[in-house]
Amino acid sequence: MAFGQPKIEYKSNAQILKMREAGLVLAEALDEAVAAAQPGITTKEVDAVFAGVLERHGATSNFLGYHGFPATICASVNHEVVHGFPSEYVLKDGDVLKIDGGAIVDGWHADSARTVLLGDVDEADRRLSEITQQAMWAGIAALAEARFVGQIGEAIEKYVHAQPGPRLGILEEYCGHGIGSAMHMAPDVLNYNSGHRGPRVKPGMALAIEPMLVRGKLATSVLDDDWTVVTNDKQNASQWEHTVAVHLGGIWVLTAHDGGAAGLEPFGVSPSPIKP
Repeated sequence: MAFGQPKIEYKSNAQILKMREAGLVLAEALDEAVAAAQPGITTKEVDAVFAGVLERHGATSNFLGYHGFPATICASVNHEVVHGFPSEYVLKDGDVLKIDGGAIVDGWHADSARTVLLGDVDEADRRLSEITQQAMWAGIAALAEARFVGQIGEAIEKYVHAQPGPRLGILEEYCGHGIGSAMHMAPDVLNYNSGHRGPRVKPGMALAIEPMLVRGKLATSVLDDDWTVVTNDKQNASQWEHTVAVHLGGIWVLTAHDGGAAGLEPFGVSPSPIKP
């Protein structure tokens, strides 16, 4: 360990393949949770659907019990940015729901999040989600050629600020992270250009890349549950996230069914799966 710097975990190809197993279970769980998230359904019911997929595959949740977290997903609605508790809240037409979840297979972790737009949503919220999602892919694409982790945040910020129309805010207090034998590991993966290079990108790294954007101001607060993050101005937020591995052959999006092929194509990047 370098003085004052947390040690980065570098995975073997075999370990990355285990993370891919977790990532595919997680992708399926998110597919079913997103499909279940309809007006008239509670966020607690969405959580139960997600949990059922993990159980079906013999995977476990890395969210449930994490520092006391009570569920298998974070379900954050509208101006709730992240870390919201699934509850008896009944989803309604026009809601913006962020579903963030994880899975563990044989001790190896995956983490991913999606924004779900319910029914007839405000076009500004649709734009918010689309730009957040594409900013995530811009960051992932940048990782393919990056020498330093800080280049991911540079690419995310550049993409967001290049979009026409009202400028969206990039939250700076919350960021992506390393992942592997634990859910949250070094290094931090910022979603903006901090002016710092960060650690060098090396084969064996696995990173959760997760921009969070807001329609309004950047100020946020944490509710009395000590988890749920909300925007102070009540403007809506979006979150998208994938777990991405770096190996000698390139990058591989472990939580995307296609390894990231469709999302990376507009950026001229192709994923490189590891052969079992």
